[in-house]
Amino acid sequence: MIQVARKGAVVASASLALCLAAAACSSSSSSSSATSPASSSSSSSSVTVSISVTQFDRSLSAMSTLKPLAAAGKGNVAVILPDTVTSARYTEFDAPYLTKALGLAGLSSSQFSVQNAQGSDATELSDAQTAITKGASVLIMDPLDSGVGAQIESYAKAHGVGVVDYDRLVLGGSRQYYVSFDNVKVGTLIGQGFAACAAAWHVAKPNVLVMKGDPTDNNATLFAQGYLGVLNPFFSSGKYVKVGEPAGTWTPTVALTEFQQNFTAHKNINSVLTPNDANAAPIIHYLQTQGVKAKTFPTTGQDASTVGLQNVLTGYQCGTVYKAIYLEAQAAVALAMFMRAGKTPPSALVNGTTNDSKTSTAVPSVLLSPKWVTTANMASTVIADQFVKTSQLCVGQFAAACKAAGIS
Repeated sequence: MIQVARKGAVVASASLALCLAAAACSSSSSSSSATSPASSSSSSSSVTVSISVTQFDRSLSAMSTLKPLAAAGKGNVAVILPDTVTSARYTEFDAPYLTKALGLAGLSSSQFSVQNAQGSDATELSDAQTAITKGASVLIMDPLDSGVGAQIESYAKAHGVGVVDYDRLVLGGSRQYYVSFDNVKVGTLIGQGFAACAAAWHVAKPNVLVMKGDPTDNNATLFAQGYLGVLNPFFSSGKYVKVGEPAGTWTPTVALTEFQQNFTAHKNINSVLTPNDANAAPIIHYLQTQGVKAKTFPTTGQDASTVGLQNVLTGYQCGTVYKAIYLEAQAAVALAMFMRAGKTPPSALVNGTTNDSKTSTAVPSVLLSPKWVTTANMASTVIADQFVKTSQLCVGQFAAACKAAGIS
């Protein structure tokens, strides 16, 4: 999944005043039980539904098993996505998949909404408050940052509304559940992919610039935990050299500046651990302008973006982590349907926990499995899932590389 740059924007004072007036702005720790108006529904007591993460696939057919919960539940489900600028995924994949999943789960179009905050903290808070006013009993929220996320969750808790953190954990929040991919595993795949690539491309002594995502984003911390877990033994043994480790960002232009500064200061850099495709792309383009040839300078990524996949096809990027968004959308909707009906989700769905480092709370979580994509499995993963269109991937200079990778 494509990661979103988190801005520390200050929420409009009027919105904050509304939150405070509702006595909803005190922080609280999360719990594993959903609290919503639906939790008191006697009609849900006889409903038994079982669902597992292993049932989710690209057909979304598992959602139909949730229809008994739709009939038993009360209130609306409101989805609030963060923006449309830093990542195209929210409009191209998340919103359509979430909309389809909610419909297949048995909700009518009047019983759910899918909104986008357009990169504004104030808008995200206002959208949540408005959704609750209009009868939402469950929020599925991808926060722009943990600050506004915690405010929304405090407001929701004060109004008896359950919250699912979607894709990104709200540090210090009071959500009931968290849905994402196993983000430490994402980082581990990046680290393993880098190591395999450095060997395959015959980089005898990798002098690595280790880059990170935005330090305010908990996902970035988890990614780094994963890939440093792979790379640190190489650094300790002297097989690799860690040349630098910039502060981190999800803004590609800032990532490029960080790289250029280090590359100018340390001419021995011959590889870079990049945490996503968007940050890797301008760095790769810069390296090309410096005469760097294919399969000589390892870079990494995640999100399986079209540009990232093209860089993989042409030998300028080792690989990319693919996170099938249709899995994440189904998991979030499944949780929301149980919460709306006042039911506890089964352990086959809630398959893990994630630590909220701010409150030292173990948050019940649905953790999904990512995949490392190279030319060897591109056709059977992102192409088979129609995550990218062949007509967009295999254009011009990339046509021959697609053919070589079995993509047509």
